Amino acid sequence: MNPLRRYEKIMEYLLTHKEVTVADLSQQLQVTGKTIREDLTKLEEQGLIVRVHGGAVLAHSDQFGILPSKEPLAKHPNEKTEIALKALKHINTDDIIALDGGSTTLEIARRLEDVPLTVITNDVYIISELATKNHIRLVVPGGYRVRNMLAGPEGVSYVTQLNIQKAFISATGVHLDHGLSIYTGDLIPFKRALIETSLEVYAVVDHHKFGQTALRTFSSLQEISGIITDAGLSPEAIKQYDDAGVTML
Repeated sequence: MNPLRRYEKIMEYLLTHKEVTVADLSQQLQVTGKTIREDLTKLEEQGLIVRVHGGAVLAHSDQFGILPSKEPLAKHPNEKTEIALKALKHINTDDIIALDGGSTTLEIARRLEDVPLTVITNDVYIISELATKNHIRLVVPGGYRVRNMLAGPEGVSYVTQLNIQKAFISATGVHLDHGLSIYTGDLIPFKRALIETSLEVYAVVDHHKFGQTALRTFSSLQEISGIITDAGLSPEAIKQYDDAGVTML
């Protein structure tokens, strides 16, 4: 297993268990304790974890963009509501839209009126939310489940054949140099398919994620149509992104 894949596995384990030990990871990944300690050092240097005696914990328990197994995150609900309401202004009846997996896109789904609309999504929580809205045509690409999201080549191949007008993408970090990033590579192909297929692509991220970088970059800021965020982002930060040619909404 290459180092990058080990990093992803370590982060996946941390998301579930909140804390890991070198011994547990060594056994699960079938590598030496020395290798695990080196991996943890690399992840700590990136600000993703904090080393503790014999193991590590998450640096930020809510930063990784994938929802827990039992229920969606309720972190920053006011910001997510604000972003969702702004996103709705870009959605019209009969549109064909895509909702990437995540807690902010879930809030968009909750606030969608039951009107003629086609929604493509890989998020099982969004699927559940929209299944009761009879006028919305729900399109679910195939794949295997990674937490609350479906991933895999089947879904990616299917998405590339669609005529998507607007895609709303989630991210763990937004950075002027590193673009949009997440912690696991499993979800990158689906995000890339949405970005490359959709006429308009909007990143929906709250202001806490700006200036942050996760493990894997999946898009440059120049590839998207704009970023929809909340009013908590400072005027100085907005100017930085505006000056870089990023449309801030």
